[in-house]
Amino acid sequence: MSANSAFSKLDALSRKLEAIEHAQSMLGVDEAVMMPVGGGEKRAETMSTLAGMYHEMATAPEVGDWLGDAEAEPLDEMQSLAIREFRRVHTNMTCLSADFVRKQVNARIRAEQLWRELRPTGDWAGFLPAFEGLVATAREEAQLRADVLGLSPYDALMEQYDPGNRVAEVAPVLNDLKTFLKDFVPAALAHQEAKLARRPLKPLNAPFAIDKQKALGLVMMEAVGFDFEHGRLDVSHHPFCGGVPTDIRMTTRYTEGEFLTSLMGILHETGHGLYEQGLPKEWTHWPVGRARGMAMHESQSLFVEKQIARSPEFWEWAMPHVREKLGAEAIAGWDLEDVLAHVHFIERGLIRVDADEATYPLHVILRFELEQDLISGKLAPKDVPAAWDAKMREYLGLSTIDNMKDGPMQDVHWPSGAIGYFPSYTLGAIIAAQLWSAIERDQPNAREDMRNGRFVGINDWRRENIWSQASKYSTPELLQRATGEKLNSKHFQEHLARRYLS
Repeated sequence: MSANSAFSKLDALSRKLEAIEHAQSMLGVDEAVMMPVGGGEKRAETMSTLAGMYHEMATAPEVGDWLGDAEAEPLDEMQSLAIREFRRVHTNMTCLSADFVRKQVNARIRAEQLWRELRPTGDWAGFLPAFEGLVATAREEAQLRADVLGLSPYDALMEQYDPGNRVAEVAPVLNDLKTFLKDFVPAALAHQEAKLARRPLKPLNAPFAIDKQKALGLVMMEAVGFDFEHGRLDVSHHPFCGGVPTDIRMTTRYTEGEFLTSLMGILHETGHGLYEQGLPKEWTHWPVGRARGMAMHESQSLFVEKQIARSPEFWEWAMPHVREKLGAEAIAGWDLEDVLAHVHFIERGLIRVDADEATYPLHVILRFELEQDLISGKLAPKDVPAAWDAKMREYLGLSTIDNMKDGPMQDVHWPSGAIGYFPSYTLGAIIAAQLWSAIERDQPNAREDMRNGRFVGINDWRRENIWSQASKYSTPELLQRATGEKLNSKHFQEHLARRYLS
C-alpha cells in the first residue's frame, strides 16, 4: 500500500489518535492513583484539551473522503474489516452536531454534580429538574443517532456500548433469565440457609496485613496469565483497569478486616487486563484492534472472577497459596467448604454494586427496562421512583419507596448520561458462562487444569476466539463464532444452579 493511498493516510491518522488516547489514559490513571488534590483543575483543563484535539482530528472533513477512497482501494480481508470498523466509529462520532454535544455536556455535568451533592440525603425532588433535562437530551441524542444509523432510538444508544446488540435479540434472553431468577433466588437462599444451619459461616481470622494481601494478589494474577512486563497493580479509591494494551494499569483497595473482597476485585480487573493484553498488537492503533464493546469486556472480567476464581477447583489450588502468603493463621481451622461458604454467599440487597452473581442480574434488568421506557417516553422522569419500587418489590421482594439514595439515585450512570450501558453488565455474565461451556466442550480437562493451577489452555482458547478477534465482528457475531450459538442464558442458569443448588 503506497504512502499516498487513502488507507495509508487513515493508518497515519490512527497512530496519531492512538498517541492522544495513550496520553489521556495515563493521565487518567495518574489522577486516580497519584495526583495530589491541587492538580485537579489543571488536569481537567489538559484532559479537555486533548479530548478536543482528538475529536477535531477524528472528524476532520478529509477523514470522510479518505474512508470513501479507501473503500474503493484493493484491500486484504483485515484491511477491509479495519475500514468497516473505522467507518462505524466515524459515523457515530459525526452524527451529533457540535452545538448539541455542548448542550448535552452541560446537561450531564449539571446532573452529575447535583447528584453527587444530593445523593447522600436522597433528595429526589432537588435532583429531578436536572434529571428531566438530562433525559430530554438523551431522548434527543437517541433520535439523532437513530436517524443516521437506521435503528430504533434505544438500539442507537446500546450501539455505543455493544455494537450489534439490539433489543429484539437481547430482551427475550434477559426476560428468560428474569423468569428463571425470580424462582431461583428464593430456592438458592433456602438451600444456603439449610447448609448454614448445619455448618455455620466461620468468621475470617482478621487482621490481614495489606502487604501480605498484595503478595497474594500478585501470585494469583501471575498464575492466571497476567504479564507484569506490560502491566502493574496499584491502589486507588475505586478499583479499575486502565492504561493501554502494552501498559495495563490495574488498581484495587484493601482492608485489614478481610481479604476476599480485594482478592476477587483484583482477579476481576485481571480479566479486563488479560483481554487488553491479548489484543492483536499490530492493529491496536485502529478501531478494529480494540476490545469489542462493554459486554464482551465485562464477560472477560467475570470469566476470571466468577467462572474461575469462585470455582471449587480454583480454591483447591489456591488454599495453599493463601496459607503461604497470608500466614497459616489466616485460615487456621478452615477447609475448602469454609472458604466456599464465603465466596458463594448470596443475599437480597438494595445496592447493585454489592450484589452477588445470583441477584445482580435482577438489578440490571430493572434498569434496562426502566431506561427503555424513559427513552420511548412511556415513563416520565418524575415517575421513576414508583416504577423502580414496583420492580424492586416484584424481583427482589424489597422496597425503596422512601429511600431514594439506595433506589434510583444509587448509580452514577444516568446522571452522567450513560443510558444504554446497563445491559452490558448482565450480558457479560451470560457470555462468560456461555464461553465456559464452549471451553469445557473443547477442553474436557479444563476443571482439572484449574485444580492444578494450569490456566494456559483456558487462556489459549480465549486468545484464539475472543482476544485476537478484537473488533473484527459485531458483539453477537463474535459470540456466535466463538461458541457456535447465539446469546443463550441457559448456560448462565445452569452455572447458577450447579453452584448454588447442588
